[in-house]
Amino acid sequence: MEFGFGDDDETFRSEARAWLAEHIRAHPGIAGRGGPGSEHEAAGERRAWERELGSGGWIGIGWREGGYGNRVATLTQQVVWAEEYARARAPGRHGHIGENLLAPTLLAHGTEEQCRRFLPPIARGEELWCQGYSEPGAGSDLASLRTAAVRDGDGRWRVSGQKVWTSLAHQADWCFVLARTEPGSRRHHGISFLLVPMNQPGRIDVRPIPQLTGTSEFNEVFFDGAVAEDVVGGEGNGWRVAMGLLGFERGVSTLAQQIGFQEELTGVVRDAVASGAIRDPVLADRIVRLWAELRTMRWNALRTLGGAEDAGAPSVAKLLWGGWHQRLGELALRVRGAAAAAGPHDWTPDAPYQLDEQQRLFLFSRADTVYGGSDEIQRTIIAERVLGLPREAL
Repeated sequence: MEFGFGDDDETFRSEARAWLAEHIRAHPGIAGRGGPGSEHEAAGERRAWERELGSGGWIGIGWREGGYGNRVATLTQQVVWAEEYARARAPGRHGHIGENLLAPTLLAHGTEEQCRRFLPPIARGEELWCQGYSEPGAGSDLASLRTAAVRDGDGRWRVSGQKVWTSLAHQADWCFVLARTEPGSRRHHGISFLLVPMNQPGRIDVRPIPQLTGTSEFNEVFFDGAVAEDVVGGEGNGWRVAMGLLGFERGVSTLAQQIGFQEELTGVVRDAVASGAIRDPVLADRIVRLWAELRTMRWNALRTLGGAEDAGAPSVAKLLWGGWHQRLGELALRVRGAAAAAGPHDWTPDAPYQLDEQQRLFLFSRADTVYGGSDEIQRTIIAERVLGLPREAL
């Protein structure tokens, strides 16, 4: 099964491929930088890259409306752009959260004034966003959140509480925050979706969380009376808005992710050939299985692309790729044997903790079945919304 690309799509592909080649060539050393587990790499250059993408009109091509400085592309053209971006080894995106999560949410639930204020800077690559959802004790069970917001005398909201696992909060200009705006409310009720500027010294404290990979792409964020003026979707309707946003998390980007997975698998095969591990029939069988599973994931992604009626499709996709990527990470070290335990460089006081690409793949992929909705949560969604099994007792 292959996606149906027409002549217009191939013309679009040629334009995208040429633009990426020209502009990546103009930034030596940026290609392939800033992927999962290495989000710290070339941070300044990648921020400038966001502005370059914006000036080329390549941010927001998946938005259902234009007029905000973005071009609007068909679904097949969005697939083309995602695939060419991955194939060009273009750098990891700083603007993913604003472009692919907040922007569609504003178009669906925001006011025209909010769209006019926030979408053009996203499309220009000028304002970066982070997501204030998870909290200590309210991660997968997000409805248990305790961050609160109260109105002050000027009609603005004052936000107090703590968020955790907030990706790129240390670089973001804004954060969309779920907070309780109805005192005494419980579970899904009394929650609002607030837009909070991050530059509020003394009111917002961002603390990086070190990972197994030695980097810190996500953070704890403490709000102490932080000011917010915008509520999306109306006061008290935050849960509905938040659930709508989660539906935007998976889609065209899944196909680009799979191209990245293919490159990682190719690297593992290359190591297996170089080390002689490919002669082990058990390891060879695992490689073939991973290749076949990756092809199956592509076919499944194409089958469900653009369809909103399948409530379980995002959860199935997450279960498939999370477990697959972990198995790839495990295999990446197994094919190298004892050599996988040694770092790429000798230890020095200035660089005591260094990893090569395969070691980073193994360690970072341990989180794949947790972040973005744990496997347990995905199975619960499938059980309740697809199979119609009884809901969990609260």
